[in-house]
Amino acid sequence: MKILNRLPGLPGERALAVLSGRWKAVILYALLDGSQRTCELEKRIAGVSQKVLIEQLRALEEHGVVSRQPSAGDSQGIEYSLTSLGESLRPILDSLIDWGAHHAEELDEVERLLPCDAVVRDRTVKSR
Repeated sequence: MKILNRLPGLPGERALAVLSGRWKAVILYALLDGSQRTCELEKRIAGVSQKVLIEQLRALEEHGVVSRQPSAGDSQGIEYSLTSLGESLRPILDSLIDWGAHHAEELDEVERLLPCDAVVRDRTVKSR
């Protein structure tokens, strides 16, 4: 059964189901920087395994928010990018980050917050 067949009928629940999962929002956040190869995403996102990354990318592709294309100049490389539907998540992700910070403040847990770059490395920084 396809993932889309299992999405809830209520719009709010549907949106949460598309974004839910340990890595989906992080992957989308990384893809806001533009198209990236699987190996680049794997290097940029601290702690994600290749298997889980690919599973999450495929789910996001099925949800219509990520597209998968062969890399230009590399017959075996795959490049992922946000679709226009995925790009429409930009303000939502920004709002979720803001709300998460607000939630931590309200519960006096600001010290537990991590900056986004603790998990998603900058594209211009070479990893070791």
